[in-house]
Amino acid sequence: MASDASRPLSSNAPPSPWHAPTSGTTVLAAALMIFGGAMALFEGIAAIAKDDLFLATRHYVFEFSLAGWGWVHLILGILLIFAGCSVISGALWARFFGVAVAGLGAIANFLWVPYYPLWATVLIAINIFIVWALCAGMHREADAGRTT
Repeated sequence: MASDASRPLSSNAPPSPWHAPTSGTTVLAAALMIFGGAMALFEGIAAIAKDDLFLATRHYVFEFSLAGWGWVHLILGILLIFAGCSVISGALWARFFGVAVAGLGAIANFLWVPYYPLWATVLIAINIFIVWALCAGMHREADAGRTT
């Protein structure tokens, strides 16, 4: 794969659009978005099918039906996979969209903890890491664009 790193840039030339989505943190964020989205998708399918995996809690403040939570996770999973594929393709809007969807995914999984604690905790960590990686990748690439 060709790289723009071998060519010196003039001081007033902006970084090429090809270089922007290729930072390590951005690619890692996109891969985690696809993985986390697939896990949320499976979580949603299992909840809609009313699988026996889930714990039935009573008197929970955010009590929805299991199918209702399933649809929430299914939609967030599809959106996260879409955003991850768009980040890999280099769309700048997908980074901002990915931060928003991963933030919503972290909140939804926080509210999902009573139903499946281990799965929810892992997805909370993945979603928070996605938000960090997307924001850090944008920050580093902006700094690299100013110094070259």
